[in-house]
Amino acid sequence: MRRPRMPEPVEPGEVLAEAAGADVVRGPRQVLHGVDLTVAAGEVVAVVGPNGAGKSTTVGLLSGDLGATAGTVTVFGRPVRRWRPADLAVRRGVLPQHTTVAFPFTVAEVVAMGRAPWAGTPLAADDEAAVAEAMAATEVTGFAERTFGTLSGGERARVALARVLAQRTPLLLLDEPTAALDLRHQDLVMRVAVAHARAGGAVLAVLHDLNLAAAHADRIAVIAGGRVAACGQPARVLTPELLTGVYQREIEVIEHPRTGAPLVLP
Repeated sequence: MRRPRMPEPVEPGEVLAEAAGADVVRGPRQVLHGVDLTVAAGEVVAVVGPNGAGKSTTVGLLSGDLGATAGTVTVFGRPVRRWRPADLAVRRGVLPQHTTVAFPFTVAEVVAMGRAPWAGTPLAADDEAAVAEAMAATEVTGFAERTFGTLSGGERARVALARVLAQRTPLLLLDEPTAALDLRHQDLVMRVAVAHARAGGAVLAVLHDLNLAAAHADRIAVIAGGRVAACGQPARVLTPELLTGVYQREIEVIEHPRTGAPLVLP
């Protein structure tokens, strides 16, 4: 297997992933319709919307795991299908909704799997530090020697995120990274995402908690019926009119008394 080609330096504001007019058809159903979405260095983009709207499909589209039936998808300015898997793996890390481990690997071993794309490259020398840093950031160091199968759902979710962080890619695509977590660890995960973006990376995260998205995201993309209903700064996107229409329930939005961020109240 050829060594992956090292990522080029990322410029501030550089678009690391982009879908332009992208459709996705799965079986008899068209899941995405003309999606336009970018993720740029230095920002956290939250993707929100009701169940079945196409949020996970959007992650699959931008990661290259799903092909567009129309439109274009680029990663680092290059059509995603033109990247070799090894080269793509050192540029973007993907956290799926569910992580399964078939064998009794320890937490440390699972996190170390994130270093696989760098095997045989000079950056493999960073393996130990990358794993330790990722486990510390997600607060899983304390149970590093436990097997993955003995963990709670929330602990597994944090270990899965640590594996992606250990990969040390500029672009992170996270599908529901906070779904199984308590309030404290939801905030922890989003602070990790923001720190990655502020260090020059880019993060797209699918979230169900609109207030969590409002508190941490630079931009929010609302997806409904396979289309991007709105995308922009939280205060411009999270409006009662839009959210009531998208979620089919009366929703009120007020200003957070301390931060000024939108506060969504059903």
